[in-house]
Amino acid sequence: MNIDQFYEEDPRRRASAEIELGHDWADSHGVSYELNYVEDTGELYVMQEPPPREWIDPFGGIHPNLDHDDSGLLVRVVAHIPTVDQLHQVIEGWQEQMLSGGVEWLAERLRAAGVATAAS
Repeated sequence: MNIDQFYEEDPRRRASAEIELGHDWADSHGVSYELNYVEDTGELYVMQEPPPREWIDPFGGIHPNLDHDDSGLLVRVVAHIPTVDQLHQVIEGWQEQMLSGGVEWLAERLRAAGVATAAS
């Protein structure tokens, strides 16, 4: 979904404070990500560049992208984490990991903590 659809789906998102957790994330395919947390919903979400025509994302989805569209950023909720304190525990060390790409590290941390959303 795009960012407008994301905010329209749940009005709490637009009114909530958000924590920005870096915009220099990347995966092994070179897709760039920005990571954010919505305090009122407990959602950790990524905004990502459109992926290549075919790709496997680090959060568990396999995506044949037959309708390849590079017109805008895609938004995806990747975890539900109830509190800011728990967020910081789950992704402790994220700054260093982001600088080295790190999306695969992030996906593994979210799965290990039991907070990752199901692949879509």
